[in-house]
Amino acid sequence: MKWKDMLSMALGNLFKRKVRTILTVMGVVIGTCAIVVMMSFGIGIKQTMETMMKNMGDLTVITINNQSQTPDSAALDDKTLEKVKKIKNVVAVTPVFYLDPSAVTIKSKKYKYQGMIYGVSLSALKEFGYQVDKGVLPAEGAAETTVLFGKDAEYDFIDSQKSSNNMVYPQADKNGKMPDPYVSPLTDKFQVLVNLPENSTAKVKPAKLQCIGTLAEDWGKNPSPSHSIFMDVTFAKQLRDKYNKLNNVKKDPNKKDGYDSASVKVTSVEAVAEAEKVIQDMGFSTYSMESVRKPLEEQMRTIQMILGGLGAISLLVAALGITNTMIMSIYERTREIGIMKVLGCVVRNIRTMFLIEAGAIGFMGGVIGIAQSYAISFVINMLYAARNTGGGNAAGAMAGNAAEAAAGISIIPLWLALGALLFSTMIGLISGFHPANRAVKISALTAIKQE
Repeated sequence: MKWKDMLSMALGNLFKRKVRTILTVMGVVIGTCAIVVMMSFGIGIKQTMETMMKNMGDLTVITINNQSQTPDSAALDDKTLEKVKKIKNVVAVTPVFYLDPSAVTIKSKKYKYQGMIYGVSLSALKEFGYQVDKGVLPAEGAAETTVLFGKDAEYDFIDSQKSSNNMVYPQADKNGKMPDPYVSPLTDKFQVLVNLPENSTAKVKPAKLQCIGTLAEDWGKNPSPSHSIFMDVTFAKQLRDKYNKLNNVKKDPNKKDGYDSASVKVTSVEAVAEAEKVIQDMGFSTYSMESVRKPLEEQMRTIQMILGGLGAISLLVAALGITNTMIMSIYERTREIGIMKVLGCVVRNIRTMFLIEAGAIGFMGGVIGIAQSYAISFVINMLYAARNTGGGNAAGAMAGNAAEAAAGISIIPLWLALGALLFSTMIGLISGFHPANRAVKISALTAIKQE
């Protein structure tokens, strides 16, 4: 018997008993829909968690802390950072040097800066994902006096000739307009002076600074660009050393000359754990989002397994329905099976025909179930979007939040849809295997005699 004939007979037999076939297919539809929607919740929750963690900080950045420094401890200096750069999968390293604002004064005319000052590797900022609102990021080999203003750093300047009401705050007025700050980072001229003791008569030549950009706000970065000025770390250390010399600040003998912290960028999330382990073996404490991500990932995996298991129970019930339908079909078609055997039909063709019927039920149920799953997921995401935007009108949410709903609480990726279709078809074939074997074992003479 040809495949075309077997397929035609199998599908013809299914549609002869439409009600029974439809009810059996509906069982598969419910099972497929349950497992897909349940797993889509798990995937959606996982993606929501990952998005939340990305907002908390870069998942591929490791922070090296060196707060417990002793004479015997390793120094977090340039030599150590060169070793860190050679660690596998490390793409960028920058020290984080905090320059005490009391040591220097950054000014423009009569306006003095009162915010944070950080010394970093300016050429590495691009690798760490820093972005500019205006201007550009420094390139390799930029002048040591190059600086970047952080978000709202221009509002941290005070009018040194006023004793009160000498600062402009970054707060919009009732019309939503922001006040103009005292300085303009990209057009005004700035200089930095090392502060001297109160009674000192020494004169210090100021260094001219060149601001080439203003950084976009990102609280997930370390150091944060908000209300701060970034300068070259070598230049920042020179200013610190000059201040210590002019103010007769003695070096702490119990503390090695190094950085308090450093940031390390690796190629991917998967590379964080390995790189972090190597750095810890060097004697430093570290922090990364891996310590938060890994337990959450395991928790999300458990939730997905539970939700998928609940959906699989529904599909198992549908499998019993397919088995029941095929057994009933065999009882009703016993005489037909006997005639086929007497006419010389090969046994394996009879088995194949019944397996095609069972597989077709699983396939049709899978296709319809996946289509319904996408529809249910879309509605759930629309309601979720409407709730989060504070709108009570679901119809309005459908019109305006389609993009947001596409990345909502229920996500059905292509692999899940194809996997569910394959799984439902396999369930159908497995459920029909026993009835198909039963059909081929029926005696031809006994079958023909049966009414």
